[in-house]
Amino acid sequence: MAKESGLGHTCSVDDSGGTARVIGNDITDLTYGTPRGVQDITGINSSARETLLLLADFTITMNGVFNDAVAPSAHDCFKTVPSSTVTRTITLAISGQTLPNEANLTDYALTRAPTGELTWSVPGVLNSTVVPTWA
Repeated sequence: MAKESGLGHTCSVDDSGGTARVIGNDITDLTYGTPRGVQDITGINSSARETLLLLADFTITMNGVFNDAVAPSAHDCFKTVPSSTVTRTITLAISGQTLPNEANLTDYALTRAPTGELTWSVPGVLNSTVVPTWA
């Protein structure tokens, strides 16, 4: 396997009706992680930490440029985040690898910069008990 760039990412996110929308064209950058909780179990007789791995998680923050065109635009997908409580399937793909997760989207924040840019940011967290797994 060769080292690769991050070019060619794809991202689909379910809208509030459960339809997957490919919105990578509106996303300018994203950050995602699959952190694990850690419990410190170090005894008082130790000189180094001892830990146990705990629950798995998934976090994501997607950022992009405002686009209110008809679906599959990001605005069409995210405009119901404040008013609906539906789980969204987020599927990330790069180089033949996919990372699907069921997530709760917690905000749809719009920013109008002093120079005129209109951008958005959408954070999400794991909803289900399914461990995030690359396939």
